[in-house]
Amino acid sequence: MADHEVLIVGAGASGIGAAIRLQQAGITSFVVLEKASSLGGTWRDNTYPGCACDVPSALYSYSFAPNPSWTRAFAGQAEIRAYLESTAAQYGVSSHLSFGVEMLRASWSDSAQHWVVSTSAGELTARVLITGTGPWHEPLLPSVPLDFDGPLFHSSRWDHSVDLRGKRVAVIGTGASAVQFVPAIQPLVSSLHLFQRTAQWVLPKPDHSVPMAERWLMRRVPAAQRALRAVEYGAMEALGVGFRHPAVMRQIQRVGAWHLRRAVRDPLLRAALTPSYTLGCKRILMSNDYYPALASDNVKVHPTGVASVSGSTVTGDDGSVAAVDVVVLGTGFKILDLPLATRVFDASGRSLQDHWQGSPSAYLGTTVAGFPNLFNLLGPSLGTGHTSAFMILEAQLDHTLAALSALVRSGWSSIDVRPEVQSAFNSAVQSALGSTVYETGGCASYYHDANGRNSFNWPWSTRRLRAQVGRFSPGDYAIRSGVEVVR
Repeated sequence: MADHEVLIVGAGASGIGAAIRLQQAGITSFVVLEKASSLGGTWRDNTYPGCACDVPSALYSYSFAPNPSWTRAFAGQAEIRAYLESTAAQYGVSSHLSFGVEMLRASWSDSAQHWVVSTSAGELTARVLITGTGPWHEPLLPSVPLDFDGPLFHSSRWDHSVDLRGKRVAVIGTGASAVQFVPAIQPLVSSLHLFQRTAQWVLPKPDHSVPMAERWLMRRVPAAQRALRAVEYGAMEALGVGFRHPAVMRQIQRVGAWHLRRAVRDPLLRAALTPSYTLGCKRILMSNDYYPALASDNVKVHPTGVASVSGSTVTGDDGSVAAVDVVVLGTGFKILDLPLATRVFDASGRSLQDHWQGSPSAYLGTTVAGFPNLFNLLGPSLGTGHTSAFMILEAQLDHTLAALSALVRSGWSSIDVRPEVQSAFNSAVQSALGSTVYETGGCASYYHDANGRNSFNWPWSTRRLRAQVGRFSPGDYAIRSGVEVVR
């Protein structure tokens, strides 16, 4: 008999959400392994100055645990982490969390019909394995020499012991994190050199502090909070139409062009900051102070990639150089390389990575043929580009909990998605992606994996995602009871 009914890897938003839903379903034999010393996932790791959500706060929460007390329309890192901590405590799952325990290997045993999991604290077994490590975990580092004499760190591993006041700082990368921390550090440093390989579209951010009266209303009148969530969901879905219809997105793109013209008067700098691709082809960024920061006297934008970082000098691909005291990497994450792909193995000893061969794929982004009783949260082909990860997560949890309920209720020992079902789903995804802005906007490589395949994005509406991913259909799975194949 397995040690646990369910083992969850990761105590970020995904893992905590899974734990709560298990508890609500009456499943109490579960454990959440977290290699760090506290929960929070990406909102624990990313503590860089200015770190905040780029999805409206009302949407950035579990639907079953709305937060009426957000202090900003787009919540900051500390507030989001506090929300996750308080929600875990409120729903009584904190006792299931094992901190400082890293999963080293998980192997499916066909004979025992359970997972054998090696951890830094010993071996465990579990009937079901849920991975909640997400795509924003492993920092993506530049593929150039990083032989720097001074402090050098990635934005997700911010070194708060380094005082940036009066320093010469180089920032490499212009993604979602850099758009937030560059304006925060620009007033402090003596000079800031921003190395921009690709210009980004940046839209105005409708952020503001939430008045106390509004927070009082949200606490006292839950219907008001539901209405706000519905309005913000509708607005984000309207934006989502542009991803599926690039002509619409090019009209929305005019807002970004206006935002840039208004903030940057220097025509040469403005030209360097103007993207050559369609809005939405890369992740949409929002900021009210990024462009003004770049137009400041102490900032120099290098519209080039980086060739090397050596001694006290950063050299661009175009030959430009910057002598600096500190280097900050704003180069994002390995969103196409799921962290546990090399650690989860099927019954024959082949890992997820071996199966995928550089192109992650799953059925409904959740289950993978050949890996029974495995559920991957925020897995492949579920990125929407415009809505809350919590909505994607909850659809997957609906699917996962329905599957677990069927396992328990029907006395099945395992379920394994049929290869032909998984293949048909992924073929439909790839076909639908062809007409989206992800593939036609001029920067498709951003979401392309090692084989040139888009294994990140969902090509349809969030409404369809919630309905399709949230539904568990037993006929899609090969089912076993003990060692007998049921169907």
